[in-house]
Amino acid sequence: MVISKRKVKKNLFIITVSALALYLFISLYFLNHFHFNTEINGVNVSLKAHKKLPGVVDEYIKNYQLQIIERNGETEIITGQDIKMRYNMANSLSQIKRLQNPFMWVSSLFKTSRYYINYFFDYDIVLLENKIEKLKCLNRDITEPRNVNFEYNKGSYKVIQEIYGNKINKNNLIKAINIYISEGKQVLDLDFMNCYENPEYTIRSEKTMDTKKLLDKYVSTRITYKFGDSTELVDGAVIHKWLSVDKNLDVIINNKGVASFINILSHKYDTVGISRTFAASTGRIIEVRGGLYGWKIDQKTETLALINHIKHGDIIEKEPAYLQKALSREGNEIGNTYIEINISKQHLWFYKEGKLITHGPVVTGNPNRGYATVLGVYMINYKQKDATLSGPGYEANVSYWMPFYGNIGLHDAPWRYRFGGNIYLTNGSHGCVNAPLYLAKAVFENVEEGTPVVVYEENEGAALPN
Repeated sequence: MVISKRKVKKNLFIITVSALALYLFISLYFLNHFHFNTEINGVNVSLKAHKKLPGVVDEYIKNYQLQIIERNGETEIITGQDIKMRYNMANSLSQIKRLQNPFMWVSSLFKTSRYYINYFFDYDIVLLENKIEKLKCLNRDITEPRNVNFEYNKGSYKVIQEIYGNKINKNNLIKAINIYISEGKQVLDLDFMNCYENPEYTIRSEKTMDTKKLLDKYVSTRITYKFGDSTELVDGAVIHKWLSVDKNLDVIINNKGVASFINILSHKYDTVGISRTFAASTGRIIEVRGGLYGWKIDQKTETLALINHIKHGDIIEKEPAYLQKALSREGNEIGNTYIEINISKQHLWFYKEGKLITHGPVVTGNPNRGYATVLGVYMINYKQKDATLSGPGYEANVSYWMPFYGNIGLHDAPWRYRFGGNIYLTNGSHGCVNAPLYLAKAVFENVEEGTPVVVYEENEGAALPN
């Protein structure tokens, strides 16, 4: 059977008009009803008549409860009845009706439309505040959050995972609860809504790895300090005690700790003023104490240097910075080139590389007038020809000047005609060592800056073995 084109067109027209009429009829329904799949502040109002909204909302409120889920999985409930929750009738139906276009109902078949209206619900703020104050999450024993941490272990650092704890951010909690109740939401995950005080840096933070790398670099430092035949090692086992990490994950070097370590080295290896055993030219073993001669670490400079070595992860052998050095660290450190002054004998000997260059009588400081020549081991600070020496009540020109303790030194004394004996007890100097011209000249021509000067009294001592 053949169907005419005219009849086909007529049937299509009837179908189109019918469909349009059905669409318009359904649209008329949605003039006073909500679309399919419609929620307002959490209330399901799908296909409900606008005028029945108050009843629908009241029924929702009657059964409403906000479930609060803590980080540990425990839950607490705030019900609508707890806070006298109610529908806010001030939101007129005219406002509700404007939410949806009745002719756009078709799209609601395929998706859910969720609307939020300000002040859709009312509740007693005071009751809610009281309810919040009694929540268990605000009244538990607090475990404070803690950033990721670092622990030294056999040459490197391991990362200790952060602690999240259970400390609530109360402001965020109150804000989240109010938002959820206002929007009619029923499940509040405190963790998801940032209601906890959290660590700023975790094991996954980029800075965590940067900090670990820096810590590992610092403890990879290996400084071997040399003190003659002795050494002191500064490595990770020592350095890690000076390292800490602040709240921003910045590595802090304890400068005071480093300074204290250098101070300990100084006490152990500085030799200025120590007691020394000395073989006197008179054949006796003398114990000499005091003086300015010896090794002395420059603590401030070496502290800064060690901190810098740590920052660069250096691996080196070195001597520390010194304020002054002795000729060696062997034996009594005096060596075999030195000036020897025996106060008791009023005699001077000068040895160079073990060979006696010259010796002779001297006059030292007058002890009866408070000018006794200082005892101990010193060193020649410098030497000067044709110097003018001055002090309280005197001024003198000398040909050879060799100071070893401030303004105290060895020099010729052209005003003297006799040396040695007990002259120093009645007509001694102001502390200097006065020498005959020949003796001062011989010493001056052979001595060098830094040469030890041993000054002692031979009151006691053992005789040297034959």
